[in-house]
Amino acid sequence: MTTRVRDVMSAHTTSVEPMTSVTQAARLMREQNVGDVLVSYDCDLFGVLTDRDIVLRGVAEGHDPEATTVGSLCTRPPLVTLDPDDTTDHAVELMREHAVRRLPVVEHGGCPVGVVSLGDLAAEEDPHSALADISRATPTH
Repeated sequence: MTTRVRDVMSAHTTSVEPMTSVTQAARLMREQNVGDVLVSYDCDLFGVLTDRDIVLRGVAEGHDPEATTVGSLCTRPPLVTLDPDDTTDHAVELMREHAVRRLPVVEHGGCPVGVVSLGDLAAEEDPHSALADISRATPTH
């Protein structure tokens, strides 16, 4: 049986507006125990900000996280996205092709409804793998 993205995605995504400070986004990521936030305005997906973006595009380049907005650091369109009815096989293909670990899930003209991560796919496809175990582990912070 084919598994759909809607069956494995994290539907409880964390979103911020483009003018949110990087500091606020980082705190939200810590509170929600997530490695990314969707950057959106109303129902329009503006980008994706990951913990890696904060480190490589923000901290490493000397940006002040209080004064820097997520809109200036996030990965912006064209974004690779999935539809909830796409297959998990398609999600894996896109992750390989674009070398990404997370993909926003959008519907109805681009309205974000979730995120599917490499860990989500590992837990579904190989629940006994090390990556699946790590993805399910309780955070230590």
